[in-house]
Amino acid sequence: MTFRSILFGQDGVHDETPEQPQFFPDLNLDQVIEAITAPKQEYNLKPFFLKPLRNLDTITYRQEVMRDLENETLIAYLKAFAERMSTVRRYLEMMEKLDFDYHKKGWFLEAAKVYCDAVTALAYDLERINLKSRGLLVFREYMEQYVRSPACQALTREVAQVKSALSEVKYCVVLQSGKFKVKRYEGETDYSMEVEKTFAKFQQGAAGDYLVKLVERTGMSHIEAIILKFVARLYPEPFAALDQFCAHHNSFMDETLVVFDREIQFHIAYLDFIADLKREGLPFCYPHVTATNKEVYVQDGFDLALAHALRHSQKPVVLNDLALHGPERMIVVTGPNQGGKTTFARMFGQLHYLASLGCPVPGREARLFLFDQIFAHFEREEDIRNLHGKLEDDLIRLHNILARATANSVFILNEIFASTTLQDALFLSKEVMARVMDLDALGVCVTFLDELASMGEKTVSMAAMVDPEDTIVRTFKVVRKPADGLAFALSLAQKHGLIYQDIKERIS
Repeated sequence: MTFRSILFGQDGVHDETPEQPQFFPDLNLDQVIEAITAPKQEYNLKPFFLKPLRNLDTITYRQEVMRDLENETLIAYLKAFAERMSTVRRYLEMMEKLDFDYHKKGWFLEAAKVYCDAVTALAYDLERINLKSRGLLVFREYMEQYVRSPACQALTREVAQVKSALSEVKYCVVLQSGKFKVKRYEGETDYSMEVEKTFAKFQQGAAGDYLVKLVERTGMSHIEAIILKFVARLYPEPFAALDQFCAHHNSFMDETLVVFDREIQFHIAYLDFIADLKREGLPFCYPHVTATNKEVYVQDGFDLALAHALRHSQKPVVLNDLALHGPERMIVVTGPNQGGKTTFARMFGQLHYLASLGCPVPGREARLFLFDQIFAHFEREEDIRNLHGKLEDDLIRLHNILARATANSVFILNEIFASTTLQDALFLSKEVMARVMDLDALGVCVTFLDELASMGEKTVSMAAMVDPEDTIVRTFKVVRKPADGLAFALSLAQKHGLIYQDIKERIS
C-alpha cells in the first residue's frame, strides 16, 4: 500500500512557496492565514496556505478529508496522535543538548516508546471510525499494514524488551566521607519506609506537606553521570541491549507518517479556526468549484478576516449574496463611503482563494471559479523613492496587471484613479474595465463612478445600502440594483446640513 499525501493525493508532496502572493494584504488574507497558523508554529503550515491548487480533483480530495474531520471523535484521535508525535520530536531535540552518552540513549529509547504508542493507538482508533474520504481511507490501510510490518513490530518489541530490562536494574549508592561507591541492590532495607511506619503512630491528623518542590530538569550532573556509568558496569547486559537498540534504530520514524503528521494539521488548523465562528451561527459550506462555468454565486457570504476580528464583540457580521448569470463577469459596486463596498470586494477574493485551497468557505452555499491568478488593485501610499505620483503609480500597476492577466484571472479593483479629476478617472476607468471585459475575466470593481455599472452585458450593478429611515446609517448590505448615486448624495447632504428640511429651517 502506497500513501503519499493527505494534501496532494497520489501526486505527492509539492514544492513549498515561501512568499505570500502580492494580493494578500489587500484582501486581508495575510491576517487570516496568520490567525490560522499561529497556534501551530511547529508545523510551518504557512507554505501550504500560500499555494492555491490548480487541479479540481485535488480540491475535491481535500474537501472530502475536511468533511471526515468534522467528526469530533476522529479529530480527537488525530490530535492525540499529533501530541504524541510532538513529544517524540521534543525528546529527540532535547537529546542533542545533553552531554552524557547513556543519558542521551535513555531519552532516545523513551522517544521510540512514545512513537510506538502513537502509531499503535492511531491504527486502532482509525479502525473504529467510519471514513468516507479517499485520503483517510488509503491512509488507514497504510497504517494497518505499517503496524503489522516486520520493521514496526520489531521496533515495538525491542522497545518493550529494553525498557523492561532496564526497569529491573536496582542499585545502591553508598555515601562515605568525600566519596561514594555504587553496588548492586541486595535486598537492603528501605529505611524511608521504616521511618514513615515508625512515626505513623504519632500522627494526630492530616499533616501538611513540607516537601521541597525541586525544579524538574532534563540535564544530568557529572556526579549523576558517573553513577550511571558505574551502574552500566554492574549491569552490562541491559545497557548493551540499549546500545544495540540505538545503533539499529537510529532513525525509527516512518517518513510517510512524519509527512502526514504535518500535513493533517493544515485541515485541523483551518477547522479549529472556523469553529468559533460556526458556534456563533455563521455559515460555512464546501463550494462547488468549476474551471469552466463562470456563473458563480454565493449565498450568505462574508469577509472572514472581519468576522474573526469581530468574534469577541457584540457587532453582528452582515451576510451578503452575489450571483453572476450568463455573460455577466464584473460586479460594479457603488454607494456611500463606509457602506461595506470594500469588504464585499474582499469577500469575493477571499472566497475564491479559500475555495482553491480545498477549504470550506464563508457562506451557506457557493459555486466558485478555479482561477489561475488573482489581481488586486487597492490604493497605495505614495512612495517618494520611485518619484511617481499616485496617478502614474496606478497606471504602472494596472498596466503590469493587465499584461499578465488571462481569461481565467480574478480582478479585485478598489476605487482606481481616485487621485485624479472626475473626467480623467472616468475615461481611464472605462479603458481598464474594457480591457478586463475583453479578457472575459471575473471580478469586482468598487467605484464612485456610476457610469461603470452600465458598460455592457458583462457588468452587474450592485450598491451598498443605507437605512431608508436615516440615510446616514449604513446597513452594510450590498444588493443588486442600478447605480443612482442617490444614497451617497443624500448621506453627504444630510451630513453637511443641506437636505431640504435643514435649508428651509435656516431660511425661516
